[in-house]
Amino acid sequence: MKIEAHIINAFVDGNIGGNPAGIVLNADDLSNSQKLEIASIIGLSETAFVSSSKVADFKLDFFTPTKQIALCGHATIATFVYLRKLGVTVKSRTSKETIDGNREIYFDGDMAFMEQVAPSHKEIGHRIDAICSSLGISIDDLLTNHDPLIVNTGNSFLIVPLKDEKAVLGAHADLDEIQRISEEFDLVGYYLFSQKTRVANRDAATRMFAPRYGINEESATGMAAGPLACYLYDKMGINKDVFLIEQGHLMKSPSPSFLIVKLNLQDGKISTLIAGGKAKVMKSMIISI
Repeated sequence: MKIEAHIINAFVDGNIGGNPAGIVLNADDLSNSQKLEIASIIGLSETAFVSSSKVADFKLDFFTPTKQIALCGHATIATFVYLRKLGVTVKSRTSKETIDGNREIYFDGDMAFMEQVAPSHKEIGHRIDAICSSLGISIDDLLTNHDPLIVNTGNSFLIVPLKDEKAVLGAHADLDEIQRISEEFDLVGYYLFSQKTRVANRDAATRMFAPRYGINEESATGMAAGPLACYLYDKMGINKDVFLIEQGHLMKSPSPSFLIVKLNLQDGKISTLIAGGKAKVMKSMIISI
């Protein structure tokens, strides 16, 4: 069987960088084992398989090279920007079915945004020493008066506030230890940030480690950008409803990425949020299985 796959970079910064995702359209007749085989051949962190849905406009299944996962931010944005480009969806709003439930998708010009749920927080102060050790940093590298915190807007991420770019850049991830802590608290991974950005007027510069999902470091993480924006609003008192986040600039092999998070506020509290950005079509390929 020959399958056509498309490589789309999500969250490009301008017209460069971003995080590549595999996209396979018309996947209704593919079994999960075939999807896993295809994702393994493509070899990217995630591949999205698009099929028909009875409960939403589209069904999306996400596979890493080793397993199926419930949600993937950058593959979602890549998929819907591509569907929009093809003219498959022309409405300003659409929806996706996933194994974790349905989510709304919104378009704003050439950008796509995905819905996330209101945040929940979990204190993790008793593990700060272990967290710092797993990153090769000291407690003094943390942002003063702001501790790491687990934030969940659909998936749990450990948000780690650092005092400056030097601390973010200097983190040396012990991937085995990060994986152990991620399993202990059911995390996707760590999302480090400082408020020092490479581009002016942005709110945070980040790095992402998710060895539990086979990702040593990722250049753009839409599902983590939402929790970070909630941290900035809820815990740091930054009173705004749109946050601009950059990622990928500080990787050993930089791939600049730009993510936008919009908060829906009711009586000063976050009720829902959307995260998104642009995407760029890179190439198509034929896979034999």
